[in-house]
This record gives sequence, C-alpha cells and structure tokens, in this order.
Amino acid sequence: MKNTYFYEVEKIYESIKERIENRLKDYRSVWREGNNKDVYCELAFCILTPQSKAKNAWKAISELRDSTTLFTGTEEEILPYLNIVRFNKTKAKNLYLLRQQMTNEKGEFITKDFFSSFTSVFEMREWIVKNIRGMSYKEASHFLRNVGFGEELAILDRHILKNLVKLEVIEALPKTLSPKLYKEIEGKLRDYCKEVDIPMENMDLLLWYLEAKDIFK
Repeated sequence: MKNTYFYEVEKIYESIKERIENRLKDYRSVWREGNNKDVYCELAFCILTPQSKAKNAWKAISELRDSTTLFTGTEEEILPYLNIVRFNKTKAKNLYLLRQQMTNEKGEFITKDFFSSFTSVFEMREWIVKNIRGMSYKEASHFLRNVGFGEELAILDRHILKNLVKLEVIEALPKTLSPKLYKEIEGKLRDYCKEVDIPMENMDLLLWYLEAKDIFK
C-alpha cells in the first residue's frame, strides 16, 4: 500500500532513476563482459563489506587486485591491505580460503564458470551461504546483485530495513535476521515492488540512496 512516505520516495526515484538504471547496467556488464577474475573480485568485495564502509571495502579489493596479492597472496600478505575494514584478520583468512574454492588444480579462477552451472539465482545464493565463509544472505544477495542477478533478491541491511518500516512493508525492525525471516521480508518486499511498479533491484539502490546520498556498489 502506498503511504505518504512512499510518495516522497517516489519523487526522489524519478529524479535519480536514470542514474540507477545506469548503475544496474554496470552490474550486468560484469557478468556479460567480465571474466572469472572480474566476478571473483565482486565476490571478494562482498566478503569485506560486513560492518565496513562499501567504499573502503572496494578500495581494499582494488589495491589487492592491482598488486595481484588478491590472486596470489597468503593471509599475511593480504592482511595489510585490509586495515580500512573491520575484522581484518578474519576477512584476510576468508579471502584466502575463497581463493582455494574459486580456483582449479591449475590455479585458474573458475568463479564465473562455476556459478554458470546453477539453474537459478536462489540456488546460487544457497550455495554461497552454505559454502563460503563470511557470507550471509545479505552478502550473497549483494554479490549476485553486483553481477546482474538482483531482480528478485533483497540486500537487507539496517538502512533498507529502516526504510521498509517507514514504507509499512514491515511493522518493525527485526532484532535478528534468521534465514527464514530474511526470506519472509524479501518476499514482502518483492510483492510491494510489484504493487508500486518499481523493480526490486531499483528499489534497493533507491533506498540505499536515501541513506547514503550516493549510488555505489
């Protein structure tokens, strides 16, 4: 149902809709035009984002990639690049373990090829959550959105949830997000987006913009 807050948000959406669409095109191009390493970098980025600023996480990944440490470094060699994100020791280990999962016996990256074998975006997300250390439903959804698969997924961080309360999609901020509750809220948002005729991936960037005044990753 459209409330007063929705109409305020809708006006902002109309003013930034083109920017949102352009950013979504950028995300889709990572998968269409990128290679295994490009997709790997997006996955690695989302491992760094929990409780850290997205721009800092991307800066760390960019520097790791430029130095090739992301692709060849040990935990100890990765760690100095992560001094701008929280829980840097844990995340350095997570990045190192991720590389073991996303390379073959020849040391070649297989990220894009591997995820291409799944039959649905939901199947991809379940595998990520169950098998990649440091990835919850939020981070897995974030990664999939950033490579162009965000049409039916929600990235439920506190900023998005706060706005869902104001839009009356949910009644109150949840104290914790179990997998079951995450999917329930995601379903409510999916239905709401259909009702107000704003694509789900557009809505995510819109609600993020309301908080950050920016459209980033």
